Amino acid sequence: MNKIMMKTPLVEMDGDEMTRILWQMIKDELLLPFVDLKTEYYDLGLPEREKTKDKVTFDSAYATQKYGVAVKCATITPNKQRVEEYNLTEMWKSPNGTIRAILDGTVFRAPILIDSIRPAVRNWQKPITIARHAYGDIYKATEYRVPTEGKAELVFTDKDGKETFRETVYDFECAGVLQGSYNKDSSIRSFAHSCFQYALNTKQDLWFSTKDTISKQYDQTFKLIFQEIYDNEYKDAFEKAGIEYFYTLIDDAVARVIRSEGGFIWACKNYDGDVMSDMVSTAFGSLAMMTSVLVSPDGKFEYEAAHGTVTRHYYRYLKGEETSTNPMATIYAWSGALRKRGELDGLEDLVKFADNLEDACIETLNQGIMTKDLVGLVVAGTKTTSVNSRDFIIAIRKNLEKKY
Repeated sequence: MNKIMMKTPLVEMDGDEMTRILWQMIKDELLLPFVDLKTEYYDLGLPEREKTKDKVTFDSAYATQKYGVAVKCATITPNKQRVEEYNLTEMWKSPNGTIRAILDGTVFRAPILIDSIRPAVRNWQKPITIARHAYGDIYKATEYRVPTEGKAELVFTDKDGKETFRETVYDFECAGVLQGSYNKDSSIRSFAHSCFQYALNTKQDLWFSTKDTISKQYDQTFKLIFQEIYDNEYKDAFEKAGIEYFYTLIDDAVARVIRSEGGFIWACKNYDGDVMSDMVSTAFGSLAMMTSVLVSPDGKFEYEAAHGTVTRHYYRYLKGEETSTNPMATIYAWSGALRKRGELDGLEDLVKFADNLEDACIETLNQGIMTKDLVGLVVAGTKTTSVNSRDFIIAIRKNLEKKY
């Protein structure tokens, strides 16, 4: 076949450990034989971040602003143990956090469903998409380990140097811990716009939940901004599309989600979305079967797998042992990015290739060919063949080749 041509490059962000190995396999077997792949490449592997003092992460985010579509491999966010393992000069920040802050984006995560794996929640019939606000909260919090008794205060000084607010947080009578988190109206507004636009694009209901009855300023600000933007800018469009927006407390939302059949977007603050996306993905089957896309309010897209670098498998791989790592979420990151690039550039063949690639993945799984993590999740009586990562990708390629 003639390779499918591209006009505009994708921003390609390589990563770490086992997902970096899968990244190259996917390119070699599923992409390069079919697509004249154009990418602007950035190595976000931890050694390169150390070498460039993390400049490469910022460069990749700015490139995404320029080109509009990026695809990212999973990366390590180093802790103390990683600093020692990789001989780092600094505990570099999360690349995802850096990129999200620069793009001012919202993360949308949705499960990949197949017939042979039923959700743990028996009435879930359709995917549930988690929309996670990717800014602020405890991820940008200031923390202090209180060593002894004393008074902790919350103080605000305006730009002119005038103290306009002071309130006691707690009079500590013993040692404790203190945390101050923040958010800002501009980021909350971007979050709201991204959620409303994504709901309209996918024609799904949008649910939003916080705990404004307890957090009467922080959480209530989210609630009020969402409602204001919906009433002023999106209400008519939602009604015309036949979809619904509603707000509820997060504890009520959890109960509603469990009782639902799925098929909606659930918008959450940063920490809530972090937790709930893992809960939803696990209940649907596996974190390795979860798509993830960062969407900015001005229409920039960064696709990635929702999981980490699969360190345990990587150490086995280094020893020459066979691994059965599930590459589905990483493949879908590539297909999502290629589809969006094709849509933006008017390339129907590229959009169709992305569809065919995903169809080939689902066909392979429905044939019972899958990695070990999925074998134990299938419906009783389903015939399966457990394969290693490379053989799984080769099986997908065979199904993909049948479409050309």
